[in-house]
Amino acid sequence: MRSILFLGTSSGAGKTTLDAVFCRYLARRGMRVAPFKASNLSLNSYVTLGGEEIGMGQAFQAWASGLEPTGDMNPVLLKPSGSGRMQVILRGKPYMDISRDSVMDRDAVMEKACESYDRLMSEYDAVVCEGSGSPAELNLMKTDMANVGMMKARGVTSVLVADIERGGVFAAIYGTWLLIPDELKPLMKGFVINRFRGDVSILGSGIERVEKLTGMRCYGIVPYETLKFPEEDSMSEIGGSLGDGDIHEEFVRNLDRLIDSAEAAGVDLEGLARLLEE
Repeated sequence: MRSILFLGTSSGAGKTTLDAVFCRYLARRGMRVAPFKASNLSLNSYVTLGGEEIGMGQAFQAWASGLEPTGDMNPVLLKPSGSGRMQVILRGKPYMDISRDSVMDRDAVMEKACESYDRLMSEYDAVVCEGSGSPAELNLMKTDMANVGMMKARGVTSVLVADIERGGVFAAIYGTWLLIPDELKPLMKGFVINRFRGDVSILGSGIERVEKLTGMRCYGIVPYETLKFPEEDSMSEIGGSLGDGDIHEEFVRNLDRLIDSAEAAGVDLEGLARLLEE
């Protein structure tokens, strides 16, 4: 398949960071990897060298991959502009404003997003995709692009990221899986538990139960780290620092530390990499 999609059980679950971690992991192995997010809702944007506006998260994921960001990495950027209006940035350029009286042609825009995905797939060894918010928002599922939209359009293998800091992590994983359309459940290959502090052995029985209920595999438990990473709409509020040096270099150094910490904690990044071959 050569692509993987990190979904979150909620906004802020850590999928932006885990996507960057995996991009960096593959790049360290010598793979040519690119990030991709079909649709992003964010005011925190970045202008590429080509003058294209994309989400800041995809810019940092590109740097984690050793690349300069491009418009194809986030083909649809939705920017709230107040009074119920939203500006649509398509392939880095202003496309239209949407409101209750002016609705975007979702299918036409999704086609453009898939063209960007296909172009990246033709140019790189692997494409690491990020979902948006939660894939289980039933009221939004028909218009979704970044989550079930990409699963339907391109059959992308998916992994759930769940934040244990919020509580109810097993309910979040199982509930999200339950609400995914049945025909897409075979694409849900596993889950990762994020931001855990303590003895991982206490999670064993819960993980085993969720694996049996869903058929998904737990690829590991990422330890809580006070490192600064970009979030969808702003920098993370979880403390930590990007240091005093070049922000790109400091970000990558933070990723390297998180990769080392995750592998030491038993996170199976190699197993995730094997999903690219299925």
